[in-house]
Amino acid sequence: MHDLYETAEVRDLVVARWGPEVAPDGVVDRQAVAARAFSTPEERGWLESTLWPRVGASMAAWRERALAQEPPPPAAVVETPLLFEAGMDAGFDATVVVIAPEELRAERAAARGHAAVDERTARQLSQEEKARRATYVVENDGTVAQLEQKLSEVLAKLSG
Repeated sequence: MHDLYETAEVRDLVVARWGPEVAPDGVVDRQAVAARAFSTPEERGWLESTLWPRVGASMAAWRERALAQEPPPPAAVVETPLLFEAGMDAGFDATVVVIAPEELRAERAAARGHAAVDERTARQLSQEEKARRATYVVENDGTVAQLEQKLSEVLAKLSG
C-alpha cells in the first residue's frame, strides 16, 4: 500500500482531497494523510475506497507475475495490514497473522512515530478475530531474529 502513495495518481487524489500540505515537494507525507484520514469515519472511508481497489489490483498483478516465473516461486508473500477488513483474504491460498501483546504493539507503533494509533486500532479487527480467520498465527513477542525464525517455519510449511 505504501508504494501506492508514490504514484502520481494517488498523490494527486490525496492532494485534491486534503490540500498540498499532504504532499510537500510532490511526495506524500503519510503521517499528514493519516491525520486527515483518521479525523472522521467519512475521511477514513474515502481513503479506504480510494486505496483498497488499487491494492487489490496491484496484488493480483503481482501474483500473476510471480506465478508466471519459470520455475514459479515456492511461495508468494504479500504483507497487507487490513487484509480481512478489506475482504481481500479470499484471494490467497493461506493467510498468516502476526500478533503481539497489546502493550508491546503500542510501544512499537509509538517508536515508529505512528500517529492516531487508537483510531487505527479501532478500525482493525481484533488480534483474536484475525487469528481466528488466519491459516497460521505467529506471535511476535521477541526479537526480530525470533520472528524471522517463526516466519521461516511457516514458509517451510507453505512450500512443503
